[in-house]
Amino acid sequence: MSEEDPAEEVERLLGSGVINVDKPQGPTSHQVSAWARKMLDAERAGHGGTLDPRVTGVLPIALNRATKALGALLYGDKEYVGVLHLHQDVKEERVRGVMKDFVGEIYQVPPVRAAVKRRRRTRWIYELEPLEFQGRNALFRVRSESGTYIRTLCVDIGEALGVGAHMADLRRTRSAGFSEDESVTLQDVLDAYVFWKEDRDPSHLREVILPMESLLSHLARVTVKDSAVDALCHGADLAVPGVSRLDSTFVSGDVVAMFTRKGEGIAIGKARLKSSKIVEKDRGVAVNVQRVFMSPGTYPKMWKS
Repeated sequence: MSEEDPAEEVERLLGSGVINVDKPQGPTSHQVSAWARKMLDAERAGHGGTLDPRVTGVLPIALNRATKALGALLYGDKEYVGVLHLHQDVKEERVRGVMKDFVGEIYQVPPVRAAVKRRRRTRWIYELEPLEFQGRNALFRVRSESGTYIRTLCVDIGEALGVGAHMADLRRTRSAGFSEDESVTLQDVLDAYVFWKEDRDPSHLREVILPMESLLSHLARVTVKDSAVDALCHGADLAVPGVSRLDSTFVSGDVVAMFTRKGEGIAIGKARLKSSKIVEKDRGVAVNVQRVFMSPGTYPKMWKS
């Protein structure tokens, strides 16, 4: 197999890549995304999961065609480490007890400054662990459903304790399949691009820009036959005969990612059947396609109108 031409590799990375940025404190998520777009001369860039200006940590930024796949992050959970500041003295045991009560399904009203409609909604808190106490500050770790407002969670904990509280600090340590251990700074991104421009060395860009498929790594995986790929690109649902293999188990209603046999991301959709039923059947719809990433014509047309 011949090695990929460096210029073609860079074009591919910039055309549909993802950067796991460690967002600094200060700028908005939109500003960080705009800076990445400008420094890489990209036409489009978008971020997944907005972080407040004061919040740091994992902020996935998609470039150009990869922006189509950002919605997949809505189906992954997130982890944070933060500081809860209590407005009055409370015994540690009581704080631990109240935090335990917030694990599970909770109700939230988005804060006033949120970019969504302020209506009551449910969210899941999968884990809420107090790590350390110092005076009125409690260091905690939380794993939650996407779309959970940690600032609101802190206020609600304070109300449940009867003393009031607010979020003093917050860092996102994971977003779906992206973790802080593998994140890079905006300076890393700029340096990598300069290395490419000045030395035509793509190795640094290869380290900071991930393939679009990394946005789908947390979803159940369905591999599709080549003969069915173009039909999906035109918006058709995935029929059982078009399934090449199932790489994960799932149930009806789960959001799954569809890939080519080469591992290229095609689309995401909701499973119509659970994985075991797909294996048993020879006809019917396996997945209702919701969002397509691959362009029509990437694979030859092998379907009838």
